[in-house]
Amino acid sequence: MSLRTIFAPRMRPTLTSLLSPAVLLFLMTACSNKGPEVVPEVSVQVAPARTGDISEIVTAEAVVYPLQQAVVAPKISSTIKSFPVQRGAHVRKGQLLAVLENADLSAAAVQSKGEYEQAEAGYVTSTAASIPQQIQKAELDASSSKAAADAQQKIVDSRRELFQQGALPRRELDAAEVALAQARSQYEQSQKQLDDLRRVGREQAIKTAGGQLSAAKGKLLGAQAQLSYSQIRSPIDGVVTDRPLYPGELASANQPLLTVMNTSRLIAKAHISQAQAARLSKGNPASIQIAGQEDAIPAKLSLISPALDPGSTTIEVWIEASKPPAALRPGMTVQISITARTAKNAVLVPTNSVLQTPDGASYVMIAGSEGVAHQKNVQLGIHGITETQVTSGLAAGDSVIISGGYGLPDKTKIKIEASPASEEGASKSGEKPPSSGSEKE
Repeated sequence: MSLRTIFAPRMRPTLTSLLSPAVLLFLMTACSNKGPEVVPEVSVQVAPARTGDISEIVTAEAVVYPLQQAVVAPKISSTIKSFPVQRGAHVRKGQLLAVLENADLSAAAVQSKGEYEQAEAGYVTSTAASIPQQIQKAELDASSSKAAADAQQKIVDSRRELFQQGALPRRELDAAEVALAQARSQYEQSQKQLDDLRRVGREQAIKTAGGQLSAAKGKLLGAQAQLSYSQIRSPIDGVVTDRPLYPGELASANQPLLTVMNTSRLIAKAHISQAQAARLSKGNPASIQIAGQEDAIPAKLSLISPALDPGSTTIEVWIEASKPPAALRPGMTVQISITARTAKNAVLVPTNSVLQTPDGASYVMIAGSEGVAHQKNVQLGIHGITETQVTSGLAAGDSVIISGGYGLPDKTKIKIEASPASEEGASKSGEKPPSSGSEKE
């Protein structure tokens, strides 16, 4: 074994052995002196909670309908003779809209009128002439029968007196009594006939003549009604919006011939949930928004359906515009807004600043004066379009985080940035936006 081999390990010094103690001390000190831990800051935008009025707005999509509409259909089938009106024409109630061929109906009406006049004349004749003559004849018959019976009574009395004196045989008296019985029977029959004619005959004769007159009058009215069905008239004031047929075509009974709409009053029909309908009342102010139009049309809630729609379990509501503009037309799809309720002097925050915990509780994040965020649980009231009412848990003037607060832990250090609206207002006024309280001067 050589000397070089024996001393080889001792000739390889380590790095530690090569450094001096001072150098080692400096390195150890440099490694142990770490800088202070940097706390992260989150940039947020804030807005103060304000006091003001807020209204709950129920919005929905609706379809516009006329308040009055009539689909006019003929009651008879006939060829269209003429159309005095065109589509788009303004018509009044009772105005003639169409005429159907009616020559056969006119002839039937003339015939029925003649039969009615004949029955009327017969009624007058029966009540004024026939019945009095019959009664007069019966009275004469009764009077003559009574006179004959009285004369025969005298004969019987005279013969009875002679028979008692023995001057007349029995058979003569018996013959006189038989003749008296026959005369009395004749008188009783004529008197009964007179009484019946006075009591029943006149009444029945008048009924018979009256029945014939009524039947003739009914037939005439039926013929006139059939003739009137050939003239189609408007049942309402409005505008002719549809006229599918042309003169010369066949108009079938109970099939649409024209459509008339009253566009002076329009309604927007919408379906809303039961919870929304429970907060509405008839007469609530509302508005109708047409797509592409800037200004909404003022309206009011005119109807809340008393029953649910069985298909969708929603409730139908009507929004009426009493003076609709020309841009609002039946059949359009519009957006409606209904004011349900209003709160005065309420504490309001932007709707996007209201957050919810996993268990459904509502809260907002506010910016503390020490530059940290604080979570505050709140109770909510009315939900507006852009703002929400806070009924408890927040005071007016509190700085509410409106941007950057979602998912922000409690007591997180924040850096407040000016909102775009604040920067725009400051630039217009020539002032600089306020600096954050968390920034170092």
